[in-house]
Formats: sequence, C-alpha cells, structure tokens
Amino acid sequence: MSTAELATSYAALILADDGVEITADKLTTLIKAANIVDVEPIWASLFAKALEGKDVKDLLLNVGSGGGAPAAAAAGGVAASGGAAEEAKAEEKEEG
Repeated sequence: MSTAELATSYAALILADDGVEITADKLTTLIKAANIVDVEPIWASLFAKALEGKDVKDLLLNVGSGGGAPAAAAAGGVAASGGAAEEAKAEEKEEG
C-alpha cells in the first residue's frame, strides 16, 4: 500500500471515529494537517465516493462475517453431485 493510500485510509478512519461525514475536502484537510505532501487529490475523491453512505465502523466490525456460507454451499454441491453420480451408476446397472 502506498503512502497516499495509507494516509487517506487513516484520515477516513479518523473522520469515522469522530462521527463526521467522510468527504474529499475533509480527507484532504486531515492529510494536509498531517504534513503528508505526496498525496494526490484523486485519492481523497476515490475514498469519499467509495465510503459514501456507508458506516465505516460497521464495515470494520463485520470484516470476517459471512465467510462460511460459500464453503458450505460448495460442500453441499459436491455431495449433491456425488449422489447424482451414484444414482446414475445404479440406474445403469439396473438397465444392463
């Protein structure tokens, strides 16, 4: 991660922690106050648009939730396809 991305991320976290709306102007103000000079304004705009209308604290608290569902679905799919293969073999034996 570059210095620009880190600086903008930390600025967004500071604003979220204070309960302040995250905007490009507020991100830029915090970055300049921290004397970080090599951050292009596009980073503030990108982060502000990406986080618009989102609760950053909620995003952080739910980082790992919901990860088990795809694995369970994949395991169920394997079991179902295995069962179908066994049924097809049983039908072939009955016919032959």
